[in-house]
Amino acid sequence: MNRITQWISDRRILLLLFILLSSGASIQSFLLPPVKYENNIKAYNKFNNYVIFRQSFYHLTDGKDIYQPFPQEHWDLYKYSPAFSLLFGIFATLPDYIGLIIWNCLNAILFVLAIYYLPKIPNFKKGLILLACLLEMMTSIQNEQSNGLMAGLLILAFGLCERKHFFIAAMCIVLSAYIKLFGIVGMSLFLFYPQKWKLTLYSFFWAIIFFLIPLLVIDFGHLLDLYHSWFQLLSSDHSPSAYGFSVFGWLKTWFHFQPQNIWILITGAFIFLIPFTRIKMYSAFDFRLLALCSLLIWVVIFNHMAESPTFIIAMGGIAIWFFTRKMTLVNVILFSLAILLTSLSSTDIISHDFRNQFVRPYVLKAFPCILIWIKIIMDMMRAKMDIEWSTSDQPLSVNTGRYDL
Repeated sequence: MNRITQWISDRRILLLLFILLSSGASIQSFLLPPVKYENNIKAYNKFNNYVIFRQSFYHLTDGKDIYQPFPQEHWDLYKYSPAFSLLFGIFATLPDYIGLIIWNCLNAILFVLAIYYLPKIPNFKKGLILLACLLEMMTSIQNEQSNGLMAGLLILAFGLCERKHFFIAAMCIVLSAYIKLFGIVGMSLFLFYPQKWKLTLYSFFWAIIFFLIPLLVIDFGHLLDLYHSWFQLLSSDHSPSAYGFSVFGWLKTWFHFQPQNIWILITGAFIFLIPFTRIKMYSAFDFRLLALCSLLIWVVIFNHMAESPTFIIAMGGIAIWFFTRKMTLVNVILFSLAILLTSLSSTDIISHDFRNQFVRPYVLKAFPCILIWIKIIMDMMRAKMDIEWSTSDQPLSVNTGRYDL
């Protein structure tokens, strides 16, 4: 047991594990034969998402509209910002087999480093958090997605704010928003810290920098056209009948309740912000950490287009919440449901028939995340100022909460 505890507590072992698995998944994607998506006649590379990102850089530098379909090159559309297209040139100029490995490893490494940068949590618990997120990370990596990067930026921003490195924290939040717009919700964390005017100025500074950085390769008129095209694409992506693994899909399939998406989103935002009315709790680290967990889950379950690879973000919040809470029966049951339905449901451990007949139709992947998010909101409303944080690496020293439910 002591040897296992030492391994879990060793950040080098965990970092190496994530790098090796990410590299292996990248090599596998590169070697697998092309596949057909939906009803397409043409087959595309297994690492299709990476190709989308790579080609967006060349479309940008060629002066094209990067948000138009390019069926001869890849399936699906590019949906990120022009700034991300330019920054992806770092990988696009490399051979695919190298760029793909580095891209996937970047997602994994940033996530691991962000978890270890969290203050007051001992390394043993951080190791458990990472192991709990491993399956979801691999799901994201196997799809060459940016979700590990998104989760890492949001968690890292929290750690930076806790250490009063607000300039870099603002960069992380703004960059996450320029990758996927929901990253802007991370700015809610700024409410907990003093000198909010500085945080506002820093955020504005980075927003301008990332807005203008594509001017290195295109003119200003084309840049404005690209932003117009991007927002048109995102607006058309909000089809009333489109639901992913989210609260939207859960309400529709479980209760046949299908109001306009905007009202569900407003309701979710209202519930998310209710604990923020406890201004006196802003000085409590436990409260701020719960807010981070709530944020990480919220941006997934209230994304009407949430797909399976997105859940590394939500699982990050779930794992941080569970391993920094008291081991109550309710918490253990909720966390077990998350492991079973959220993480394992995407693996071969769960049969293909069960996934098709239950997990997907009934949005079971999102269901534990919704329950845990509600529990976190309750935890925030009941949080106390006198919680003591242990820095011990003993595996049983997880009793940092005071709740019986």
